[in-house]
Amino acid sequence: MRPTTSQRRVWPSGPSCGLSGRWTALGPGARDARCRAVARAASRSASRRNGIGFVHGTREGTGGREAVRPVGRNTPSTGMSPRRGDRAVVPATRRLFPALLTFSLVLASGAAGVLLWSGPPLGLLPPAFGLKAPTCEPNRVLVLREPPMRGNDVTELQLALKGLSLYEGPVDGVFGQATADAVSKFRARHGLSATPRVDSAFWQALADEWWARKGRDAALAVSGTPRPEGEVMLVIDIEKRQLTVFADGFPFKTYPVAVGRPGSPSQPGQWRVRNKGVNVGPPFGTRWMGLDIPWGIYGVHGTNNPGSIGTAASGGCIRMFNHHVNEVYEWVSIGTPVHIVAPHWQAVVPPALPRGAAGLGVVFLQWQLARLGFDPGPVDGRLEEATVDAIRDLEAFYGLETDGIADTDVLCLLDLDR
Repeated sequence: MRPTTSQRRVWPSGPSCGLSGRWTALGPGARDARCRAVARAASRSASRRNGIGFVHGTREGTGGREAVRPVGRNTPSTGMSPRRGDRAVVPATRRLFPALLTFSLVLASGAAGVLLWSGPPLGLLPPAFGLKAPTCEPNRVLVLREPPMRGNDVTELQLALKGLSLYEGPVDGVFGQATADAVSKFRARHGLSATPRVDSAFWQALADEWWARKGRDAALAVSGTPRPEGEVMLVIDIEKRQLTVFADGFPFKTYPVAVGRPGSPSQPGQWRVRNKGVNVGPPFGTRWMGLDIPWGIYGVHGTNNPGSIGTAASGGCIRMFNHHVNEVYEWVSIGTPVHIVAPHWQAVVPPALPRGAAGLGVVFLQWQLARLGFDPGPVDGRLEEATVDAIRDLEAFYGLETDGIADTDVLCLLDLDR
C-alpha cells in the first residue's frame, strides 16, 4: 500500500537554488552562482524541449515554503503537489518494475515463512523462535561496581526512580552509590532482596508500580479493538510520538510510543516488517516486529519501562506499551509497510553516491525525487536501479547528462547541496 498524499508529503519542501524563468526561487535568495547557472540552463533546456513550465502550490498542512511540480501543456494547474500522472518523462514500465519486484520477493519470502536478521530484505531466515535478542536496546543487569557502570539504560533508571521520589541525585547515566541506594529501597518495598541489582524482576516491579499509579484498568480498557479490515500499514510520526494503524489507507487506531533519543534517533523512511518474535528479551517487552532497515537492527516492540512511553528514550527503536504492541502484533504480517515520518527532518546527502549505497542520506534523496514527481521506488534508503532511473529522468528533464549520478548539479536541483 502506498501512503496517502498527506502521509507522503512530510519532508521539507524543495529547490531553493534560485531558478530563473518559470522556475521561481523558493528560498530567501540565491546562495550560489554555479547553482543558479545550472538551474537556468536546465530550465531553459527543459522548456524548449518539452514545452513544460511550472506551477506553484503550498504544501498541505504546513505554513512553510512553496513547493513546485512540473506540468505539461495538458496538465491542469491545480496548485497541488506532484502526482503520479503529472510526470511526462518516466515510462510506465519503469514505475511498474519496482512494484513487481517487491511483490515477487514478498511471495517468495512468504512461502518460506521466515526472514533473515541481516542481508537483503525479504530474504529467508530461521524460524522466529530462533531469533537472537535485538541490540537496539541495552539488555544487561546493572550492579554497583568499580568503575561504575555507565550508559543510557542507567539514565533511564535514574529518571524512573526520580519519578517515584526515590532518587534525588543527578541524572548522569552513572550507576553510583546514590543510584544503588535508591534501587535497594525500591527492591525492599516490593519484597525483593535489598541488593542494589537492576534485573528483570526489578523492571517488572517498576512496571507494576507505574501502572498502579496510572490506573492499570483504565489503560487496558482501550485494548481489545476488533481486527482492522483491509490492508494494514503502520505510520509512525517521530515528532508526535505516535503510531497510527491504517486500514486500506484510512486511520484506524493511534497509540503513544517512545522514539529514539537525540544520540540514537529513529530512522525515517518507508520500511517493511522483516521478522516477528515473542519475548525476545526483557527490554523489548512482550512482542518484537523487526524492520528491514539495512544499516542496523531496528523494530517496533514493547517495553519493561512503561514510563518512557511518550518520550525520546530508545536506542532508535519504537517502543509501545506491552498491551498495545500485543494488539498491533496480531494485525501485522511479514512484509507489512511501516512508514516512519518526521515533518522537519533533514539529512546530509553526499554528492556522487555510488550505486548500492545505503543510509539516511539516500532516504532524503529518494524523498525529494518523489516529491518532485520522479519515482525512485520505495523510500528505503537503498540506492538501487529504481532510484538511479529517477535521477536519470530528472537529468533528462533538465537537459543534463543522463549518467544517473547524484552529483552537485542534481543535488542543487533537489535542494540537497547544503
